[in-house]
Amino acid sequence: MPAAYRADTVVILGLGLIGGSLARALRRSGFSRRFVGYGHRETSLRRGVELGVIDDFTLDLEQAIGQADILVVCTPTLIAADMLRDILPRLAAAGGPVITDVASVKGSLRDAAIGAMGAMPPRLVLAHPIAGSERSGVEASDADLFINHRVIVTPVEGNDPAALDLVRAMWASTGAEVVDMAVDEHDAVLAATSHLPHVLAYALVDALAQSAASEDIFRFAAGGFRDFTRIASSDPAMWRDIAIANGPALLNSIDLFSEHLGGLRQAIVEGDAQSLFATFTRAKQARDDFAAILAERGRRKS
Repeated sequence: MPAAYRADTVVILGLGLIGGSLARALRRSGFSRRFVGYGHRETSLRRGVELGVIDDFTLDLEQAIGQADILVVCTPTLIAADMLRDILPRLAAAGGPVITDVASVKGSLRDAAIGAMGAMPPRLVLAHPIAGSERSGVEASDADLFINHRVIVTPVEGNDPAALDLVRAMWASTGAEVVDMAVDEHDAVLAATSHLPHVLAYALVDALAQSAASEDIFRFAAGGFRDFTRIASSDPAMWRDIAIANGPALLNSIDLFSEHLGGLRQAIVEGDAQSLFATFTRAKQARDDFAAILAERGRRKS
């Protein structure tokens, strides 16, 4: 293998937006020489070859595993857990490819791996890129998708240090900021910052769409409604899987939000202007602080 390549062949299991963008970014950075896709939709895999995202593809999982230096599971969350249960018993006890993933929930994959093997496999390194788009499929893939976005790696006891280093280096080569986080902490944080907002956006749009006044509501909705509900255009199957896989942490976030929303409702009932103003002021300050963080990331990206 040429010295320039950290891993000769990367196999993408599930060639969509994230998997395709990762292949594009790794090709551009020179991290790997060859990119192979695996999946059940031959049309999508062929399109990946036509677009230059991957060099080849296979519909045979054994062939995919046999070619890989790194296997990246890029399927929806629930399917990713099933994929690990299928893949891990096929691998040799030592050596073989490094395996990683891009799923938004880590605990369900950790538990699937331990259930399949009795312990966490040393060369399985779970990770999650905090990047995406409402668009999906390999056609939407973008080599710039991860630049200045965070990728969370969730090491566990017994991980092979070389495998961890390789996965961290892979994501760093895409332009991402790589950080470590414990599995359970990751799932709690993502439940609050990503999974709950998606559930709220879906719930709001669905509730208003079923209202008797829905036609007028959507006709006269302004920019705030558009901005808040944008993420309700995301893939419903993906978010169904995430909600189920991260159920306990998401329920905690929903309960916390419901309690807070109930307090706001009571303040409105009572005409408690002081409580409403205090809540809105705290929220504005927190959002302004977050906007400053985003602006700084944007300056680094440009």
